[in-house]
Amino acid sequence: MDNKLFLKAREQVLGAGTEPNGIGTLGEKTLHAVLKQYLEPERQYQEVPVGGFVADIKRDRRIIEIQTRSFDRLLKKLPELLQEHDVTVVYPLPHRKTLSWIDPETGETTKARRSPKTGTPADAFRELYKLRPLFPHPGLTIHIMMIDLEEYRYLNGWSYDKKRGSIRCDRLPSQIAAEYMLCIPQDFAKLLPPLPKPFLVKDLMKAARISQRAASCGVALLRALGVIRQCGTQGRAYCYELAEEEENHG
Repeated sequence: MDNKLFLKAREQVLGAGTEPNGIGTLGEKTLHAVLKQYLEPERQYQEVPVGGFVADIKRDRRIIEIQTRSFDRLLKKLPELLQEHDVTVVYPLPHRKTLSWIDPETGETTKARRSPKTGTPADAFRELYKLRPLFPHPGLTIHIMMIDLEEYRYLNGWSYDKKRGSIRCDRLPSQIAAEYMLCIPQDFAKLLPPLPKPFLVKDLMKAARISQRAASCGVALLRALGVIRQCGTQGRAYCYELAEEEENHG
């Protein structure tokens, strides 16, 4: 993690825009473009054709794919890429975020306001769950980057204040807050917040401040990887604990 180089990459990308602030002026969304420039400054290794796909970054047998949205498309792409390459999937998540609204008719932008939510690495569970058929794989690494960023949205939603259902314009990253490299099953335990022993799905929901669906995806993924194990019930709910803790008790 080198925020000095990260800010340099941001300046280079924003400088390529056609407007003074660079917001929404690039064919590629800014967060994706900045991460690509930060992870690989040399252009000849960016956007490299590989088979029927185009890799964000490719050097020799190493490929980096930056995924800022759903992992659905990776399910088709990764199996082919992993046949002959080591692949790192970079997944940026919002850590601290400010939000500004843009009037789509006038272009006027509101003053940025700080979002009350602080992101955690557990926010990755819902998307990581989609890749569970590929885990573990010796050539696959997941690189989670917690990013402080500025988000801009168009004031064009369906609610009375036009905010619900609005379209996101762009996200401008400001710094890297934390990074998590997931190479082997045990690394996935890094995504868990402090939890009671044993814990329930609802405990994970509360501690990580994520939805029930996301918490359930996390538990299912960690069970499939052998990171956690079921250890009884509490009422109608299953209890879980880290697998290594159960082994230590044995």
